[in-house]
Amino acid sequence: MSLLRPILNQYLRLTEKPHMRRARHPEDLRRSFEAKARLFFHAPWSMRLEWGTLAGGDALWTRPRREASNVTILYFHGGGYVFGSPRTHGAMLASLAHRAAAQAVLPCYPLAPEHPFPAAVDHARAVYDACLATGGPVIIGGDSAGGGLALSLLVSLLTDAAPLPAGVFAFSPLTDLTFSGTSIRDNAQSEVILPAERVDEMADMYLAGADPTDPRASPLFGDFTGAPPVWITAGDTEILRDDSRRIVLRMEEQGVSVTYVEERDLPHVWPIFHNTLPEARQTLMALAAWIEAQTGASAPTR
Repeated sequence: MSLLRPILNQYLRLTEKPHMRRARHPEDLRRSFEAKARLFFHAPWSMRLEWGTLAGGDALWTRPRREASNVTILYFHGGGYVFGSPRTHGAMLASLAHRAAAQAVLPCYPLAPEHPFPAAVDHARAVYDACLATGGPVIIGGDSAGGGLALSLLVSLLTDAAPLPAGVFAFSPLTDLTFSGTSIRDNAQSEVILPAERVDEMADMYLAGADPTDPRASPLFGDFTGAPPVWITAGDTEILRDDSRRIVLRMEEQGVSVTYVEERDLPHVWPIFHNTLPEARQTLMALAAWIEAQTGASAPTR
């Protein structure tokens, strides 16, 4: 582990977790996250970021400056379904796409409470279909709630016997809106970002009375039989650790080829800190190699 890991953890524990605990409205979190992302997260020069439309909505594309790629990473940002945006996660995806010889697109999916479930799931399916129509391999990914959305989309595709992506990955995914995993309680103190006492509030805003065991909301309860390869990572001190452990076990029982990487004492969705944290860059490089294996892409020298 790097020397920066404990410093980052302490910074997050003293600043971000209290802010997450105190914020009264989703708009407060939206503004602060975007402001901090502009300050701390920066894309590599080799990638250009540009806005466009996809399935009738805004989307941020990140593409190599010098060589085109036919591999597309469709990525759903995290933020508890109530905050976050392509602006907050675009730099991380640019870094990943560079390493994986791919292009990436981050859609502006509908956020709660203005647009409760299943608006985000329906939009995810629409943007996936649009990506598939452009040709070339598609990899689906996401983090936290966006990771849950990516896995919910996979359940939907399998249920409908629809064309499947080349693979699916998730950073610290939220897979169970019943919050029945023991890590919600056991890791409430060790978690350095997410306040465990507010998870039900977030879920209520998103579900708006819908069944939390619906696999489109909680992919932990879905059927993954016949799924393409899946790659998931989480930290052992996160409150969402068991969301990953249990969905990985479920997938393995259903015959899915799944790679699970659990890291020691790293913060929730640590790859977003790729500009400063060595472990973040190592995770992105490992994931890029996995994406290359699923798509046959050849990445540039890193």
